[in-house]
Amino acid sequence: MPNTKVYQELSKELYSQQVSLITVSKTKPNKDILKIYNLGQRVFGENKVQELTTKYEDLPKDIMWHMIGHLQRNKVKYIAPFVDLIHGVDSFRLLKEINKQAIKNNRIINCLLQVHIAKENTKFGFYNEEINEMLYSDSFQELRNIHISGLMGMATNTDNEKQIRAEFKGLKILFDQLKQQYFSSQKNFKELSMGMSGDYKIAIEEGSTMVRIGSTIFGNR
Repeated sequence: MPNTKVYQELSKELYSQQVSLITVSKTKPNKDILKIYNLGQRVFGENKVQELTTKYEDLPKDIMWHMIGHLQRNKVKYIAPFVDLIHGVDSFRLLKEINKQAIKNNRIINCLLQVHIAKENTKFGFYNEEINEMLYSDSFQELRNIHISGLMGMATNTDNEKQIRAEFKGLKILFDQLKQQYFSSQKNFKELSMGMSGDYKIAIEEGSTMVRIGSTIFGNR
């Protein structure tokens, strides 16, 4: 059961800071999602393709669905017709597949490049040098049906706030560098998706424009 009071307070707090709220609804039933939807929330995030497609079919069509989990190339086709933003683009091969499926659906799909910022091997993402190499490649220039809207990163799962802050700060530095060096003329490169229920306040202090929050609103899974 979602805590509607917490949602309303959080939504107001983030709005005042011009930070977008992605309500993470993974594993939650439609009735819980609708309670938050009826309070005005329109952006929801899912981390599994099958659950995302099912909820898209069953829930109101003005919901903007974000794919926030690790995305396998062979599953892109299922979300390409409707997904609003893909957060976890962690390889050029995945980006090419998204472009391919976007063409089939006559769409331009918004993507965030996921950067590996954590001190954990289980996290996915590009390393800084890989992003620079990709952006200046001829192969990247050929992708016409994707928009790179910004970057995404997940900090290390730790209680060490100094480490978390340093990881977010490093991502913001990379974002600013890419904005200046490569995306200076592209207005759509503006999102920095970092911060979840446990660390979103630090993320906002370090420049996040978009936070992914689930358990704070819906309770623990």
